[in-house]
This record gives sequence, structure tokens and C-alpha cells, in this order.
Amino acid sequence: MSSIGKIALFIDGANLYATSKALGFDIDYRRLLGEFQSRGTLLRAFYYTTVIEDQEFSSIRPLIDWLDYNGYTVVTKLTKEFVDANTGRRKVKGSMDVDLAVSAMELAQHVDQIVLFSGDGDFRSLVESLQRRGVRVTVVSTLSTQPPMIADDLRRQADVFIDLAELKQKVGRDPVDRPASREVRQPPQFLARGTIKRDDRVE
Repeated sequence: MSSIGKIALFIDGANLYATSKALGFDIDYRRLLGEFQSRGTLLRAFYYTTVIEDQEFSSIRPLIDWLDYNGYTVVTKLTKEFVDANTGRRKVKGSMDVDLAVSAMELAQHVDQIVLFSGDGDFRSLVESLQRRGVRVTVVSTLSTQPPMIADDLRRQADVFIDLAELKQKVGRDPVDRPASREVRQPPQFLARGTIKRDDRVE
């Protein structure tokens, strides 16, 4: 067993995407996995995201498929898209917060550290509960934007806070590395293991 212990990653997909975009870079998920594999025994890397119901093609589907074949456990939920009557803005009804929290609590007895990629203050009570079970919790988000992407109470509750901006050199995608080029480098079984049709729903 590593001196750092057993680690599990819990990624709030929408939150991490918004945070990295606010910082002006894209996440290279292969490098992110490698970074935390080097910090201990990585047991699981969960990625949580919503998929809009009745949408013929989702821009996130290629990423979901890539993650699923490359070391991540992808958890998705179908959601409905609607227009807010007050603001006129497009919104998505649905959250993965409960799913993420339940999985984290179930895994708590098997890990020494959980790394949470989210700045959502709703996770503060989850972090506190995990800590009561002896799990060390690291939160990854950023204070480098205006306003900060992380809720102050979540940052204070965490055992360790890592600013995503500090990880840019380690987990950021090279600007010349186009998303399509990553898929070309995958082993043949990436496409052979299953054909996904556009009208398939992700369970």
C-alpha cells in the first residue's frame, strides 16, 4: 500500500468543465488520471454528468464514451432542458449531487483520501461526513476567478484545497492536441467494444 494510501476521485463534470473554462484551458483527462495515480493507490475515478433527454446528439457524448473506455467510471442521468420564465435563459433540470454523495459515502470505508472536483457549497456536509469516517478530503476548484468558483464554506471544510489553476501544467490539454486526435490513438477495441447510435440513451 502506498504511503499516501488509497485514493478515489469524484468529479462533478459540469462544475469542473465550468471551472477549467473560466481559467481558460481544457482538461486532459488522461493526464489528470496519471497525476493522481502518482499520488497514491488510485482505486476509482468517478465522473458524474447529466445528459439532456430527447437531444439527438449531445456534445458531451464523445467525452463520456472516451472516459468510459479509459479508466473512469462514468455516471450519467437523463435530464430535461427548459427555459426559465423569469430570465429567459436555457436551464437544465437535474443534478448529480445526490448520486455523487451516496457513492462517496459507500466507498468511504475502502479509501484513505477522496478528491472532490467541485466548488459546489452543497457538498460541504458530505465532506464533513466523510471526515467523521476518517477519510481525508481534498477539494479541487479555484479562487483565481472573479467571483471564485468555490464556495467559501466548502473550501474551509476541506482538509486540503488545490486550486485548479496550479494544476494547469499537469492536467491541462495541449492547445494543439485536438479532441479527435486523442481517439485516434486509442486501441482498436475502443470502437469495437460497442457501437453507440445517436438515439441510444445513456442509463
